[in-house]
Amino acid sequence: MTLKLKKSYKFAVKSATIITVFSTLLLAGLLLAISDFSVAIVFCFGFIHFVFAFFLLQYRVERFIYRRVKKIYDDISLLESSSLRNKAITTDMATLTRELEKFARDKKIEIETLKVREEYRREFLGNVSHELKTPLFTVQGYLLTLLDGAMNDKTLRKKYLQRAEKGVERLIYIVQDLDMITKLESGDQNLNFVRFNIVELVQNVFDMVEMKADKKGIILMFDMKYIKPIMVYADQEKIQQVVTNLVVNSIKYGKENGTTEVAIEDLVNNKVIVRVKDNGEGIDQKHIPRLFERFYRVNKSGSRSEGGSGLGLSIVKHIIEAHEEKIYVVSEVGQGSEFSFTLEKTK
Repeated sequence: MTLKLKKSYKFAVKSATIITVFSTLLLAGLLLAISDFSVAIVFCFGFIHFVFAFFLLQYRVERFIYRRVKKIYDDISLLESSSLRNKAITTDMATLTRELEKFARDKKIEIETLKVREEYRREFLGNVSHELKTPLFTVQGYLLTLLDGAMNDKTLRKKYLQRAEKGVERLIYIVQDLDMITKLESGDQNLNFVRFNIVELVQNVFDMVEMKADKKGIILMFDMKYIKPIMVYADQEKIQQVVTNLVVNSIKYGKENGTTEVAIEDLVNNKVIVRVKDNGEGIDQKHIPRLFERFYRVNKSGSRSEGGSGLGLSIVKHIIEAHEEKIYVVSEVGQGSEFSFTLEKTK
């Protein structure tokens, strides 16, 4: 720590003046008493006395304050992440008060953030446990049933093995999604930027999920007929995963015989925005801030019956943010939802 005395001379000046006036008057009185009064002697004495008293008081007071303030800094700096550790020690009370108030505010925010993170960690671990436990117990149940004698029945054996396989596939799906999120967060997942037609990519996604949409009578459509290609610059495989996740979600939570509509619009600064809109059940506003959290489900029982890893929207968010782009959600209960994201447009 460096010593940096921010001096306020008000106290020293007042104190030195009072002492000097008193001493000078006393000296003048003594000189008058012995009939040897001299204005020059009195003036010189007063000036020298004032200078000496001023510097002595200023030095002593600042050292007195410094020792006590330094102890405050030392006590606070015992905290490993103290923001005051590398700051110069000040004896100016106004500055010290501001620094301590800022330190207290920062610590309060840090404590509140840690509480939120701890709550999120606890909830996340609970969700992971639940998501992994369900397929594990399913697989275990079918295998135990087979070991208890059901394997002798060829029909049951095949059926139970097929169901156990589905449970294993779900486990693999969850682990793969978690691995992808971890890589995206750590920056280990390298993006392969290429130039491609986003209209063609959306049409490919429509073709892949068409059968799933047909089961609910949902029509997959563009908002208009795109005659010319719209070229963007991004990781084609990752963006296809984003569009697939959003379209599949719109099918899962869209109403039967409804629609999923995709629009591609120009924005400023060579950007396009891709909108995926459905006319399903919609999302309550209180859930929107947490939609992109891992395993967060608006309707826990209903969502799990629809399948999926519970990580789709979280993956979407991480992929878009890895592209340094933005993702938005607009939804109203009973009216449907619209998820949109931006991409860099190219010629």
